[in-house]
Amino acid sequence: MERRVFLRQAATTAAALASARQLNASGLKAAGPAPAGRIGRRTLGKTGEQLSIIGFGGIVVMNEETGAASNIVAEAVDRGVNYFDVAPSYGNAQERLGPALAPYRNKCFLACKTDGLTREAARTDLEESLKLLKTDHFDLYQFHALTKMADLDKVLGPGGAVETMEAAKKEGKIRYIGFSVHSAETALAAMDRYNFDTILFPVNWVLFTQANFGPQILERAQEKKMGILALKAMAKTVWPAGEKQKHPVPKCWYQPAAFPDEAALGLRWTLGHPVTAAIPPGDERYFRLAMDVAQNLKPLNAAEEQALLASAHGAEPIFHLGNDV
Repeated sequence: MERRVFLRQAATTAAALASARQLNASGLKAAGPAPAGRIGRRTLGKTGEQLSIIGFGGIVVMNEETGAASNIVAEAVDRGVNYFDVAPSYGNAQERLGPALAPYRNKCFLACKTDGLTREAARTDLEESLKLLKTDHFDLYQFHALTKMADLDKVLGPGGAVETMEAAKKEGKIRYIGFSVHSAETALAAMDRYNFDTILFPVNWVLFTQANFGPQILERAQEKKMGILALKAMAKTVWPAGEKQKHPVPKCWYQPAAFPDEAALGLRWTLGHPVTAAIPPGDERYFRLAMDVAQNLKPLNAAEEQALLASAHGAEPIFHLGNDV
């Protein structure tokens, strides 16, 4: 790596870490310390909602037996998780999560998504998801993986999916409107063009330091006082060519950080930034590790941070600026 590139990446990392330190000093953990042995909570931006710092991604229960799904959901709730996130595109995750979450629904913050770009497609997704998840409303409903500017134009334009979201909010079927995103450019445009409540995007040490992907989104979302939800905290790089079709972590399309030490450091790095919560990979081992880390969360010390950032050098980022993924 050329020296000027390394120095620029180092400056980006330093700025991001400085932002995290300012956040911690300003009291993001306004909900106070968690009871002994339970996962702490943070405030979700301007909504005022208190969410567990670890979210339950619906992929965890995808393709699982109903009993196994109920057990892992019950364990998560017992350990303090109250934030659950799912989408129609996650296989049979909605079918599995709905019955498993039903006994705890009134205690939880349930987020869902739509891939629909039009008013009609989004309404179809919404009604089907409500039925499968056995609920009469979603706390958060999100545009799923907005990446291309053309898709953003469509959802916010006449007849676009935003019309369904606004109507559903008046009907009491959703409480807050957000979006998930894998493009920095589209994320910035979306935040400028609509008053979203939340954003769900990758906050990851490799992406920040090797691709400068994320700091600009984080900064804009803070300016907008949005709830910031993090993806890919435990991601590392792309799968080698020979493992793309068959690899040892079937529920991860990317190669996760090495289990358990590097993955734990990556999650702690992400949670040291101004995010409300992080959603771990759908692999059950990584999700359980995330809950363990969150129950005894500590800031990275200098040696840990140095080791983690060094591990990013040479890793191929899973996203890049300017790329439609």
